[in-house]
Amino acid sequence: MALPYLATVEELMAYPGPKPASDAEAQLVLRLASGAIRNRTKQTISFVADDTVTLTGGERVLALPQRPLFVDADHPLTVVEIVDGSGLEVPAVEGRDFVIMGSELHRGESWPASRLMGWPRRWPTGIWADRVRVTYSHGHQEIPDDIVGICLDLAAATVSNPNRLRSETAGQTSVVHTVETFGTGSLTSDHEKLLRKYMRSVMSVTQS
Repeated sequence: MALPYLATVEELMAYPGPKPASDAEAQLVLRLASGAIRNRTKQTISFVADDTVTLTGGERVLALPQRPLFVDADHPLTVVEIVDGSGLEVPAVEGRDFVIMGSELHRGESWPASRLMGWPRRWPTGIWADRVRVTYSHGHQEIPDDIVGICLDLAAATVSNPNRLRSETAGQTSVVHTVETFGTGSLTSDHEKLLRKYMRSVMSVTQS
């Protein structure tokens, strides 16, 4: 499924600086900018409904790979524990078997005894099964302004300086570019700082 760009052609045309020469160029630079942001954050950022993943469990906390988690009547969260070697699939119910904390699914502490601990399952109390299949909706229904700004900044930089030159000279005119980036769609250190709150470590979630 192709994800939408993180900013629109109309926003890019209104953004200060040189404009794309065509609608095709505008879409291309927005695609490159959106891809750079998603690659760095490891997040779709755009809203995705009913995404299904199989995650490695074995711990008390199960971290969902995409944030933020979105749950309502039309977008339920479905969690199934898979017992390796037996083929048994056991549905897990929010409030009975786990609680949601942000984009993490938590089992109970060792005391007091409750279904949140995993009872009456055969695996250790408070621990998810070795594999857990989750169907969930995630991402932003409206792209945050700072993400839109970074996308437009990257796209506009590609239009104005596609070769990422430090300086250009034409006749008697010399231009020194203030944004030092290398490669189309590359992120600056300022972009990285703004994106930090959206990032997740590649080691924080393991898919089976």
